[in-house]
Amino acid sequence: MIQHVDNPVLEVHDLTVSYQRKPVLWDVDLTLPPKALVGIIGPNGAGKSTLIKAVMGLLPLNSGYVQLFGQGLDQVRKKVSYVPQRESVDWDFPASALDVALMGTYGQLGLFKRPTALHRQQAMEALEKVGMQDFANRQISQLSGGQQQRVFLARALAQNADLYLMDEPFAGVDIATETAIIELLRQMREAGKTVVVVHHDLQSAQDYFDWIILLNMRLIASGPTAETLTPALLEKTYGGRLTELSRVSELLHKKNFPIRETKPAKK
Repeated sequence: MIQHVDNPVLEVHDLTVSYQRKPVLWDVDLTLPPKALVGIIGPNGAGKSTLIKAVMGLLPLNSGYVQLFGQGLDQVRKKVSYVPQRESVDWDFPASALDVALMGTYGQLGLFKRPTALHRQQAMEALEKVGMQDFANRQISQLSGGQQQRVFLARALAQNADLYLMDEPFAGVDIATETAIIELLRQMREAGKTVVVVHHDLQSAQDYFDWIILLNMRLIASGPTAETLTPALLEKTYGGRLTELSRVSELLHKKNFPIRETKPAKK
């Protein structure tokens, strides 16, 4: 079930991506609507992070193309914000929470220009939206994982983009932070933004997202949540990897998802 939309915010056409000659994504073809919260769901190794990195031009494409707002990334880069996984960042880098939030305004600055009082105000407002204004001068290395994730989101908010691509923003945060983040994402949608989130938890996916992309190296489905989170499509996505597969139909029928796919521990 792959639903295409007119005037998409994001269009991915016949996209194939490989790592060291091993295909990670095959022939992905999808469009996303404006003003939506979109979840990318699938097992480990399905290519979820690869998809948003490819959209952001961070990985070479074997074939296909990506368009954002009907144009190439270079033409609309200021309208697009990317939030990588928190674990991919050097949190020992000597910077305060305000410094990190200010980085979101750099696209508005010319080369070698220093942030103005207005940019600092934008950054502080972004920290306020994520409840981190009291930590503005705290070094990021001294923050908890959840606080770091909030600061990361503040940086994205300070950019004031129209399309946000977020790689597991809920990973490793406490329930209070997760609740604050999803509330913020809903406010962004109400403000006309589109937010695309790589997500691991089926239990919350049905509540969080309007639109779901089901991915397992190939695109299994892309469409409104009610039409994509079905037993048949989940079985197709997870195959034998979904340990409670025999109960999926019953659980879905009850609209109850106690299935959380955990990431393997790092060695």
